[in-house]
Amino acid sequence: MSAETPAAPGQFTRRRLQFRAWRGTRPFWAGLYVMLGGLPIAYFPYAHLQIGHLTLAMATTAGAGSLIIGVLLVVLGFSLWFQKHVRTFAGVAAILLALVSIPVSNLGGFLIGFLFAMVGGALAVSWAPGAPPQPQAVQDDTQGEGGAPAAAPYEAAPHESSAYYEAAPQEPTPHESADAADEPKDLSGTSPVSNGANGRHSAG
Repeated sequence: MSAETPAAPGQFTRRRLQFRAWRGTRPFWAGLYVMLGGLPIAYFPYAHLQIGHLTLAMATTAGAGSLIIGVLLVVLGFSLWFQKHVRTFAGVAAILLALVSIPVSNLGGFLIGFLFAMVGGALAVSWAPGAPPQPQAVQDDTQGEGGAPAAAPYEAAPHESSAYYEAAPQEPTPHESADAADEPKDLSGTSPVSNGANGRHSAG
């Protein structure tokens, strides 16, 4: 058991992520379907089906045309992988070649190649590159030195200044109203010394 064995899973994961990133920047599945559509179109006219002792040749008079259509579809599939800016042209060309393969190449490779090429061409035409993520706007006016947000200048509220307490009149507490200061105090039941009335009770 070598010392490099534990690093194998990490390398496989890195390769897989690289392939995923490469696949996401191009119409990968469209190119794959177009190539898969070209293989049966080019193969079936030159294949021979063996049924017991009977050999059935599926070659047609347009065998060369089938080979050309199949090769062109494979080339278009590779173009979609490595030349993604021609995706619209390659997609339309794949759809047209798939339609031509119906009368030329055994119904488009017994409809197998026809369907793959049609789906791949449609995917290529509809594919669009993803938009890069928008960077967040940096607010320069709220950034202080060293990248830290600058504190807003402190402004004293009106009730926090010393002049407010010096000039503000004393307000009555919530338990007593402002009119209570002008009303005579009820001195009943209090001692003459503590209430400051010299022991005289108010009449009435």
